[in-house]
Amino acid sequence: MLAAALTGTPPAGTPPDPLDSAIEHYRTVENYRVTIRSTHADGEEYIRYYYKQPGFARMEFIRPHAGTVLIYNPYTQRVRLWPFGVKHFPELSLSPGNPLIRSSRGQRVDHSDVGTLFENVRALRKGGNAEVLGDTKNSSPGTRESMNGRTVLHLIVTGADGFVIAGVHRYELWLDIASQFPVKVISRDRQDAIIETVMMDALEINVKLPDTLFNP
Repeated sequence: MLAAALTGTPPAGTPPDPLDSAIEHYRTVENYRVTIRSTHADGEEYIRYYYKQPGFARMEFIRPHAGTVLIYNPYTQRVRLWPFGVKHFPELSLSPGNPLIRSSRGQRVDHSDVGTLFENVRALRKGGNAEVLGDTKNSSPGTRESMNGRTVLHLIVTGADGFVIAGVHRYELWLDIASQFPVKVISRDRQDAIIETVMMDALEINVKLPDTLFNP
């Protein structure tokens, strides 16, 4: 399995850094939708997730709390919450930091998109170390990784000493070569215990999303 250091300034002719390339590509993305499956100490969550620049986010809970919908508006910096579905009583207007809508791991809807994940990983890498596994451009076919029918790069990023970002000391990401979006993410704490495992399925990028999706 190919392993390549990502820290420091790469010599001339070195292939582009995959994390930096993914971040640059993400900046060109207008919107996306994806199904998220999160496994953590408190159980599992299935969420249909929608994102639109410059920061609109919509979460439709499949399990648990089936039917719950929340929408974050970056202009008002408020979250609208419908516990029993859109247009069903009650409708609440909350701060994104409200404990009612923060996860048990402290995650907030206004920092829930893939771009935030990428920036957290890059911040963790600074001063730490990183490696790439399964580099499809430079490795032989026998070392390439496949996940859910996609060819992926497996990135492992570990913070320096005890440094953490949002409680995370190490990230493992499997990036889809074609979309440059993560297919799977594992976060670990300082003791290397798994905090959360996230799978992302049914990804669609730059699709037509009605304005009413974020302002019903």
